[in-house]
Amino acid sequence: MSSVYFTDSNTGYIAGSTGFGNLILKTDDAGNTWNTIYTGTGGGLASIFFSDANNGFTVGAEGTIFKTTNAGSTWVSLTSGTNYNLNSVFFTDDNTGYTVGNNGKILKTINGGISWDTLSSGTNNPLNSVFFTDANTGYMTAWDVVLKTNNAGTSWTVESNGFIYSNKLLSLYFTDANTGYVTDIDGYVYKTTNAGATWTSKYTGIDIDFVSIFFSDANTGYAVSGIGNIIKTTNAGISWTPLSSGTNEWLASVYFPDASIGYAVGHSMGNTPNLILKTTNGGISWTSLYSPQDAYNLSSVFFTDINIGYILGTAIYKTIDGGASWNTLRNGGGFSIFFTNANTGYVVGYDYILKTTDAGLTWTSTAFNYALNSVYFPDSTTGYAVGYYPGGTYFGIVLKTSDAGMTWNEVLPSGTSYQLNSVFFTNTNTGYAVGNRGTIIKTIDGGTTWMNLSSGSLDILNSVFFPTSDKGYVIGEGDIFKTIDGGTTWSLDSSGTWNTLNSIFFTDSTTGYAVGDDGTILKTGNGGITFVQEHKSGSVTFTICPNPANNKITITGSKMVQEEILVTVFTINGEQVMNKQFLNQYQVELDVSMLAKGIYLVKIQSKKGLEVKKLVVD
Repeated sequence: MSSVYFTDSNTGYIAGSTGFGNLILKTDDAGNTWNTIYTGTGGGLASIFFSDANNGFTVGAEGTIFKTTNAGSTWVSLTSGTNYNLNSVFFTDDNTGYTVGNNGKILKTINGGISWDTLSSGTNNPLNSVFFTDANTGYMTAWDVVLKTNNAGTSWTVESNGFIYSNKLLSLYFTDANTGYVTDIDGYVYKTTNAGATWTSKYTGIDIDFVSIFFSDANTGYAVSGIGNIIKTTNAGISWTPLSSGTNEWLASVYFPDASIGYAVGHSMGNTPNLILKTTNGGISWTSLYSPQDAYNLSSVFFTDINIGYILGTAIYKTIDGGASWNTLRNGGGFSIFFTNANTGYVVGYDYILKTTDAGLTWTSTAFNYALNSVYFPDSTTGYAVGYYPGGTYFGIVLKTSDAGMTWNEVLPSGTSYQLNSVFFTNTNTGYAVGNRGTIIKTIDGGTTWMNLSSGSLDILNSVFFPTSDKGYVIGEGDIFKTIDGGTTWSLDSSGTWNTLNSIFFTDSTTGYAVGDDGTILKTGNGGITFVQEHKSGSVTFTICPNPANNKITITGSKMVQEEILVTVFTINGEQVMNKQFLNQYQVELDVSMLAKGIYLVKIQSKKGLEVKKLVVD
């Protein structure tokens, strides 16, 4: 999502992209629930503005402008006269408005959008944001300067005093005629108290591009980044506080033994321990728990009641006091754990399945020639494990037991040529498995046969969960897919993050949680209509060189290994402009010569992790 605007305390709108086209959402209850009011083809919407309760405008890729006169019930396309991307829109009254975009483009209307005239900005640089404090006085961000007009856009002057740390300026907002704020790509927020004559800088503490800033009153403001960071000020920009889950490491698994108490575990590239989080208030706040000093690379968590739980890492660990202390049960852990009752549990790993019948005191092992990623039992005797054949083929595999793990048989065919990462059954016959390249498969006869379902995605899918027999969710590389008809059709829900999501869990039919890379924790309380995010930026592992660039770039990093690498390039407003796949390369080269001058976000995804980097094309 690229832009949000509220016409009153309850009624608000969000504009952006689904990944397949343009999208507009609306809320009538102060953001508790959001409904889709417009979808259509296009490269994405970048900005939305309402001049009153009924009249609204949204702009986006390739000169797109839409207008509503009935509070979003219907939208009509307006002719802008340009094919350049439009990045921001602002109206001073119902008839007079401005939209700005790439190549220094400024358009103005005085008849409510029926026609648009081109104004001169004096620059060919991208214009990222426009804001007017009255009918005549307005401001724009243009590369590393702010432009100001005192005559309703007829002429513009440079107001650049104070932007000494900035490479590129992004979003601006004024709380009154004199007090305004500007964000940039390097984590700075600039403030003026004299109508733009001078600006003072404040580093937010997060070296990231904050693409949008908004103040609800003179003191309280929020800024968001294109990859999910949220910061808040309550003292008119003197200080900014990240809204965070409390960690910036990868969160791999989440589990709730009841509606209020939940746990999330994870790991980092640096093998850092102490990555066990707990909430006792339904996800409102999370605290870090003590973990064993050797508890590295935690991958799965499961609780049999609110106090007794298990985590997997380089070993298997157990708590009997709600995570206050942990004991090592067995050296050598696995990737997924599941208990069918208080005593009987299963663990799957690279080439084995473990079973306990005494609450983890002893474990028996069965060896396999498969790498197994997930295990699930719909009843006490029937279970499934999914993964892949190692050794370069990575074909998907499904194993089934009908005798509580005494024997496991390969269910053929698995229905996929790709690695499977997660399995879930709604009853003994109906189950789902998801994996690489957007794979979703379903069985309705206890695994005897499998059918391929279409998610509409080619990304890696990491986790599947069905809170009811027909309603289910699948998560992956920043995406959440939802079905309400048992997997026949899937829709893309807005996750609010581009970070990879690794595990999803629902406590009832409407309340669910998803966790992922970079400390991401998402929660929905309305059945996936909206997800609320707490997030903190992580460490740098990828580099792009040269940057700025105008021809080719080379991407290298510590997470680059000999496997599939996905590189996706987005505009600063979230429009996907490039998507490339590389295999078995320690560094990748990308031709960006066809991209227009401006700021882009480069998402780099490997099996080892994900990162989003800024790229300046000049």
